[in-house]
Amino acid sequence: MRGGPDLLLTFDFPPMGGGIARWMAEMALRYPAGGLIVSTGQIEGSTASDARFPNPVDRLGLPTRRLKTLQGLVLWSRRVGGLVAQHRARFVWCGNLRPAAYPAKWVHERVGISYGVMVHGGDLLALRHNYGESRVKRLTARTLLGSAEVLIANSRWTHDQACLVLRELGLEQHTGRVRVVPLGTDPAAFKPGLDSAPLRAAYDLPAGRWLVTVARLVPHKGMDTTVRALGLLAAGYPDLRYAIVGQGSYQPSLRALAREAGVEERVHFLTEITDAELPLAYSLADIYVGVSRQTSRDVEGFGISLLEASASGKPVVAGRSGGMPDAVRDGETGLLVDPEDPADVARALEALLADAGRRAALGAAGRRAVERFYNWPRVVEALRAISSEASAARP
Repeated sequence: MRGGPDLLLTFDFPPMGGGIARWMAEMALRYPAGGLIVSTGQIEGSTASDARFPNPVDRLGLPTRRLKTLQGLVLWSRRVGGLVAQHRARFVWCGNLRPAAYPAKWVHERVGISYGVMVHGGDLLALRHNYGESRVKRLTARTLLGSAEVLIANSRWTHDQACLVLRELGLEQHTGRVRVVPLGTDPAAFKPGLDSAPLRAAYDLPAGRWLVTVARLVPHKGMDTTVRALGLLAAGYPDLRYAIVGQGSYQPSLRALAREAGVEERVHFLTEITDAELPLAYSLADIYVGVSRQTSRDVEGFGISLLEASASGKPVVAGRSGGMPDAVRDGETGLLVDPEDPADVARALEALLADAGRRAALGAAGRRAVERFYNWPRVVEALRAISSEASAARP
């Protein structure tokens, strides 16, 4: 490895939840020991969480939520400058454009170290909205993206969206810097054959066949479409139930919708599932459902939960939206549907409920895909190769 370690600047990091935090954590776990330094803010429970990483987590003396403030950005920039000098860092990764790219740009201007930005999908939709309304935000976005050595997109859809942003900002010459690195999961943690009985007992879940979704409870995740599809199937499948695993402000609306659709007793909200219990939540599923849709500012840029379900050997029904077609191979590891159409979702579910052999075949193919490609070692190996290439390009 040329020079010192890479730096990872990130707003999202455990014990914070979410897909971006999971991705950042996997980098900290799977980079060689001493090959990465994580820089982030303080959050409750971080001391115990940080102890599991073989690479150091350098936390600023201020809460993570304040990293987006002017004071936070100034302190973060100075700290990153100190880390670069102290460790002779070779490359800086930004877990997101804002706020992480601000300190990366600051240190790039002062010592010339290259940086790369990870883009996720929804952030690009929000960015386009913001710079469309503000000349200052447009200039800021152009500066941060124009100085980045590489942009990492989690799917082909996110790649195309990033290229569109660059063109709109007058940075057409930089579209070749956008690289696609499809995400992964951990096939050792999520695997077939786990016994869901302890989870059923802990949450008093009745017998029956189960649909499962693991996601934040927000409108674009599409749980409302699945509830409506369940209502369409209810008469023909009296044992069919739906477990929604996650937390969020959309829960009251989903409860009301379940009452309206006549399936209130079949929809179960599992809001306190721990990371240790999460593999059992997937094992509960007969079919995993993730029918996220694109809205003006939200989209599923890839869909890590789809891979967790595949790793667990479960057939997947996913929305034909955003980057999800990169996570689910239609007809091979799952079925893609119109996420706006409950009837289309219901048809796909009914086809799988009626055919145990097809469910098993899709689940087995999903597991093979995770073992062979959609896993974190492959993701981190790709990122390390890109950072080596980018850092070698600049003296």
